Amino acid sequence: ATTAAPLAMTKHKKSVFVMIFIAIILISATWKQQAAFFETLDTNQLLDQLYNVPLLDAVNDIMRDTSSSWNNPIEQPRNALQKRKMTKATSDVNTQASSSSSSKPLNIVLFYADDWRFDTLGAAGNPVVKTPVLDQLAKDGMLFRENCVTTSVCWISRATLHTGMYLARHKFETLGKGRKVNGTNRRWETPTNETIYALLKHHAGYHVGHAGKLGLWLDIDNHKNMDFFVNEDGWHYSERKGKLWHITEKNTHDAMIFLKARPRTKPFFLNVGYFATHAVDKNPLQYLPQNQSMSLYANDTIPIPLTVDAYGKMPYFFGQNNEGRTRWRWRFDEPTKHQSMMKNYYRMATEVDTSVGTLLKELEKQGVLNHTLIIFTTDNGNFHAEHGLADKWYPHQKSIKVPLII
Repeated sequence: ATTAAPLAMTKHKKSVFVMIFIAIILISATWKQQAAFFETLDTNQLLDQLYNVPLLDAVNDIMRDTSSSWNNPIEQPRNALQKRKMTKATSDVNTQASSSSSSKPLNIVLFYADDWRFDTLGAAGNPVVKTPVLDQLAKDGMLFRENCVTTSVCWISRATLHTGMYLARHKFETLGKGRKVNGTNRRWETPTNETIYALLKHHAGYHVGHAGKLGLWLDIDNHKNMDFFVNEDGWHYSERKGKLWHITEKNTHDAMIFLKARPRTKPFFLNVGYFATHAVDKNPLQYLPQNQSMSLYANDTIPIPLTVDAYGKMPYFFGQNNEGRTRWRWRFDEPTKHQSMMKNYYRMATEVDTSVGTLLKELEKQGVLNHTLIIFTTDNGNFHAEHGLADKWYPHQKSIKVPLII
């Protein structure tokens, strides 16, 4: 499932954090850490305790060093919890103020990039690409190394993000049209009051914003279900009101407007939908990074995939008119072209990384960074000439496996 599905599936904001929180424990902890965590947790009061800062601090202590070997894997986390409880008990004079602070739901910022596969991160072992901000987020939080989409197609993943449903349920098969029934395009079939935006705004009381690519090519009651909405899709450079923008620059600008103008009395949800690292399909250059990025990777050599010549071994229905093969010819059919395309792709990835850093600094400046759930993920992976293919669609690891940092 795409990673943000649980956000849209739940109608109660506390359940959102329960699902994410438990997923982190179950997927990423060792069995000893799992046992320690659940041994100390009173499941009958899970929802209330999830918002208890001392508990969260204790769990951070438990998870901080995943390589350590505890002499007593049950007793140590219990002591950590007890320590926090004792600390809380000695500060009853501030009970009312701390209760008000800890009961406030977390803000959520979702950084949702495009055509960005799992290993386009320094933290994932890529020896070339520079993503220092995302690498630090992975170090401070949790990097999921086996995170996959079910259907490696842009708008299908985005429909799953918005609805919390698989393709079989949301049925949004064709961009802008949905599925066709008896010759009629059904367009968007999920009730628009059940999207992630609507649920957070109308049920959970969030101030809701979207800046960047929505990726559906139709309206899902955007202005009714969002307090801030700017949709940018399909370009790398565009002139707006006399100013030439790069799309990542524009995504950052719009997200900053939301963060600065938001009301300070409500929690907020912001989806920053980067168009990068998606290509401009009809442009022969494909990837157009910002001018100031062109010196990046100039002296690097991008490794050529071992399976670059394996297209002849693909099943018979992978003909030369296959769209993945066509786009391989656009980008990777010559070694020099391959180097140029990949360097520009990586430059755009680094630009997104810089944008994330800019927005995190704004959250820190506003004093809300430590009360904000940060998520970075993408809609699908990308072939970089593996199997003689480019782009996505097929169920190889390079296509379905995407980064997830929480």
